[in-house]
Amino acid sequence: MTTTAPSPGADIERRLTELEIKASYADDLLDTLNQLVASQQERIDLLLREVGRLRQGDEPGAAPVVRNLRDELPPHY
Repeated sequence: MTTTAPSPGADIERRLTELEIKASYADDLLDTLNQLVASQQERIDLLLREVGRLRQGDEPGAAPVVRNLRDELPPHY
């Protein structure tokens, strides 16, 4: 029973291929995370604008905000 050991060149080639695959997955993950962060930043900006508008409505002398009493009901009603 004779087994041949892989040549040093083949081992290096295999390790290089594995590293390229890992780098490809890391690049894909980084792109996905960048898209997620950009989406979250857009939502944060929108919420900050909304809070700013709500605060302006609470200022003295501002036009009264019409509220629907149904919006004030606790969730169990």
